[in-house]
Amino acid sequence: MSGSVESAHDDVSKLPLERIDVAQPGLFQAGVVGRYFERLRREAPVHYCADGLFGSYWSVTRHGDIEAIELDPQTFSSDHFNGGITITSHPDEPQFRPSFIAMDPPRHTEQRKAVAPAFSPERVAQMSGQLRQWTVEVLDALPIGEDFNWVDRVSVELTARTLALLLGFPQPRSRDLIRWSEAAVALPGSPAFPTMADKLRVMQECFATFDMIWHERLSAPAGQDLIYMLASNPETRGMSPAELQGNIVLLIVGGNDTTRNSISGSVLAFDQFPQERRKLDANPALLVNLTPEVLRWQTPIAHMRRTAMRNVSLGGADIAKGDKVVLWYLSGNRDEEVFEQSERFVLDRPNARRHLAFGAGIHRCIGARLADLQLRILWEEIMKRFPRIEVVQPPARSFSTFIHGYTELMVRIPERSAR
Repeated sequence: MSGSVESAHDDVSKLPLERIDVAQPGLFQAGVVGRYFERLRREAPVHYCADGLFGSYWSVTRHGDIEAIELDPQTFSSDHFNGGITITSHPDEPQFRPSFIAMDPPRHTEQRKAVAPAFSPERVAQMSGQLRQWTVEVLDALPIGEDFNWVDRVSVELTARTLALLLGFPQPRSRDLIRWSEAAVALPGSPAFPTMADKLRVMQECFATFDMIWHERLSAPAGQDLIYMLASNPETRGMSPAELQGNIVLLIVGGNDTTRNSISGSVLAFDQFPQERRKLDANPALLVNLTPEVLRWQTPIAHMRRTAMRNVSLGGADIAKGDKVVLWYLSGNRDEEVFEQSERFVLDRPNARRHLAFGAGIHRCIGARLADLQLRILWEEIMKRFPRIEVVQPPARSFSTFIHGYTELMVRIPERSAR
């Protein structure tokens, strides 16, 4: 943790409100950003930062305000050409491309509808057997009594295999999908991508690979994967190369970061709140509430961004047309007015399903059912095998204001359950 971040953390209560810039990746990496959100929710729930690391922007930190913006896409646009969906995105930068999450109706509706069948209850149920087989295989290979990185051995491995299944991508190369996802969301200057050129080179590798797959699906349409669905739908088969690339990035990032960080977050949550694991062991029926509470507590996607399409007042603040408006899901999911003892992980929390981790309205995460199935199967199989999973050192967190997750979570499994 850098000295500047420590200092900012110590002085957050004394900082003048106008000097607060919560969108600093170092605050997220150090795990101290929650203190800033807590103060903003209390004192300035719609807060303007005039000169932030990523330019000027509004922070929206309360649950109700975030939800209201999500439900008003006419006023608050997601469109790529209006600015896109992250605090860093800009239509003129080559790292950002249009995708259906970065579109407004009606184009958004047309493209989302093309891939929706891949996440239908029937299709998700069809995948359950394969997901369980992989989960059993991965868990049974874990060492007992030795420290290992849960992120790499479990979270990434299961996520990569599932992504490859969804995309009709070769399983032996499934980890390429993770590498491409990490490139897509990386801030230039990160250790893995020191320059923008490094980042774009890896992204072009992804695009070249999927360009070949795309043309295969166009010429010989067959299968149930997401690429087939885009290639066979009249509304999407003629999309521009930029739109295809944007949708590939969306599907990879959406399937990678949400799931892998929920999986890692669930282990950390049960370690920090062991009484909740005891609740689950005593009453396995509580598994139905596991995913929503993990998603609320973890919040794998920290924010989404909108652009104001007209002058509008919100929470006593006057937002001007063209302003960047950042919806901090991570803060909304800690809103004390909605979630009692919001910092705690409470497995039987009665209103956990009010979480904002999947967004709301027309842009609500299309893969919500699959995410729930993956996490539920994982913990059904964990409960059969491991009485405890111990976190042996603080997690290494992502250097990002967009992805709220972990690069390393060192754990030890003391013993297996008797069978």
